[in-house]
Amino acid sequence: MLYAILCYHDEDVVASWSKAEDDAVLAKRKRVQKDFIERGKMGPAVRLVPTTGATTIRGAGSEQVVLDGPFAETKEQLLGFYLVDCENLDEVIDFAKRLKEGESCTFEIRPVRLFEKGVIPELSEATA
Repeated sequence: MLYAILCYHDEDVVASWSKAEDDAVLAKRKRVQKDFIERGKMGPAVRLVPTTGATTIRGAGSEQVVLDGPFAETKEQLLGFYLVDCENLDEVIDFAKRLKEGESCTFEIRPVRLFEKGVIPELSEATA
């Protein structure tokens, strides 16, 4: 079953990290992902640009409005997600706990139902 592990954190806190701090977090997470990658269980890991780069569409029909930036006021922002293929919830919880170890972020796990495979070719390191 596919699961999304949604990563939430205070965007200002993450933006205040030095390059070395950010690199250390990503390197630790990459070590945890290694086993899932080797077993073909790891889907894309996505890091979203800051919410200042967001565009929000509200309303319906002819009343749709396009707004710059996010619409919700929250303490934590969705900063990215992992897509993994696990046998059950216990397996994804174990993986998420190891991925999050030592970090103050919040991970939300949601089962995913794929309803459109999509056509975007595999992303390369150059576009990550």
